[in-house]
Amino acid sequence: MKFIIALLSTIILINSLQGDEIILKQDKGKIVVNIDGNLFTEYLYANHGRSKPVFYPIIGPGGTRMTRDFPFKKGTPGEASDHPHHASLWFTHGQVNGISFWHVGKNTGVIKHQKILKLEGNTLSTANKWLSAKGEEQCSDVTTISFTAEGENRAIDFDITIHASAGDVIFGDTKEGSMGIRTNPALRLRGSVAKGNAINSEGISGKSVWGKRAEWVDYWGKIGKQTVGVAIFDHPSNPRHPTWWHARDYGLVAANPFGVHDFERKPKGTGDLKLKSGDKLNFKYRFLFHIGDVKAAQIGDKWTQWAK
Repeated sequence: MKFIIALLSTIILINSLQGDEIILKQDKGKIVVNIDGNLFTEYLYANHGRSKPVFYPIIGPGGTRMTRDFPFKKGTPGEASDHPHHASLWFTHGQVNGISFWHVGKNTGVIKHQKILKLEGNTLSTANKWLSAKGEEQCSDVTTISFTAEGENRAIDFDITIHASAGDVIFGDTKEGSMGIRTNPALRLRGSVAKGNAINSEGISGKSVWGKRAEWVDYWGKIGKQTVGVAIFDHPSNPRHPTWWHARDYGLVAANPFGVHDFERKPKGTGDLKLKSGDKLNFKYRFLFHIGDVKAAQIGDKWTQWAK
């Protein structure tokens, strides 16, 4: 018991030395992430009615809700109830061996949690299987997720390794993917409550960020009395970096390295990526929930520091 208390004290001390106390706690079907005693997010991996692990809610700077409530909660003022598969924040893809893991419904795939591999300090590692509607394994993944904080800013880092664990696997050429978020409706670029702005690392702004390649994309706007935003970073080591962005004016923002046909009007299948049995594929992403607009938050500099 003394050892456990000492270990917990060490974990809290390490995170405190980094500027903020970050505590991860396992609950029924979820991991709760608190920063300085306040809820940041919950990683929902079981018993939540979704076909894949997701993060909900996500509480950003100043206690601001950063993602849409629907489909977890209905009737939030100003929210659209479209695209029920846009569940806060997630990783998946719309065509894996011809099966959609992006959508929900009949004959769609399920990313099924297998076990927690690590829960230590500010880091969580999980193992998951990608199953067809009939329960047939298509591939698997090991995902490591880390949480950091600097002042009011909050970040989630993903290190995702896909394993061709059940034979050859093809991640197909479709815009429906992959590392995505559905923002608070105030960060939309259009709509009754929209106050959002968008820009990418190439200086392309507004709805024109859709389908373009970039190192990062940032959406920001005023929610309540303060300006906040979310930037998504694509790591230089990722396949096909800089990635294309399935980033819409209604609040969907997703990094997608596969959808070449849709994004560049090239022949179908151009963006297919095949893994032979036993091969693996690694992706790294960061979500930065920040105070201020893209300039005040120094998003370009933040990406450069992270990408080293």
